[in-house]
Amino acid sequence: MKTATTMGWIRAAGTRLHTGSSRLATHYAARTAQSVQRRYAAVRAWLASSSGLTWLTKAALLVAAAGLLRKIATKAGGGFYERLHTGAAAWLLWPAAALWIIAAYRAGHPDWKPKQPPAAPEQNPAADAQEQQAEPADTLPPAGPRPISPIELVAAVRDVGTPNAQLVPLAAHLRTTTDAIKAAAADVGWRVKDVRMEGRSTSAGLRWDEAPTPVQAYPDPDVVGAGQPANDNDDDSDGEGPREGLRVQNIGEGGRLIHDPATTIRHHTVRGT
Repeated sequence: MKTATTMGWIRAAGTRLHTGSSRLATHYAARTAQSVQRRYAAVRAWLASSSGLTWLTKAALLVAAAGLLRKIATKAGGGFYERLHTGAAAWLLWPAAALWIIAAYRAGHPDWKPKQPPAAPEQNPAADAQEQQAEPADTLPPAGPRPISPIELVAAVRDVGTPNAQLVPLAAHLRTTTDAIKAAAADVGWRVKDVRMEGRSTSAGLRWDEAPTPVQAYPDPDVVGAGQPANDNDDDSDGEGPREGLRVQNIGEGGRLIHDPATTIRHHTVRGT
């Protein structure tokens, strides 16, 4: 009984190895053919993308590469066969046979399925068109560099300068462009000049001793500059008009005392002429 069971297992294992070997041979042959087809198509596309002298140059390169690969394969294959034939590398046959037996035994399982190469993503023109339509049509192009405020510019010159600051280090410090630095400096009347920094040669930049004052950086709207219309309204009242409780008291000799309930300190005296 034991002999029959052992022989049955040996027959089943042999059948499984035979089936697995056939599957592996077919699988690797198909993969090799697919690989050759892909490379052949890639070479044809590479040649088809050119014409004239460029096409001839590419064809010559392909012929030279094929000849070089043939020589390498012949040399390596011949040397390997010679080592096997003389018995110098006979030990490689045992690991190769063991690996093949293991792979064939696994491939001989009824549920075995060969691994398929990753399929290329299918292109669906209709889906691409729908995605493009789904994108907002009013997408604005990326904006330019953000404007630099006067206080940022002064602080950057203070932090970077030694004591003067050149435009390139300032732009790197503020993460903007030199044009944005120039525009911010021009807005506050800070002239760009050739300045020196520690460890750098002379280049365009801003002098610390010419930094704008707070009044220059943030002018008061109530201050009237040259050429601006003046506000001649001298009325400093709050515009509420006569308030309840305002009282006028005659004090004689044509004088009057005005009592304003909003303040108990100030009194206005009006004398007649």
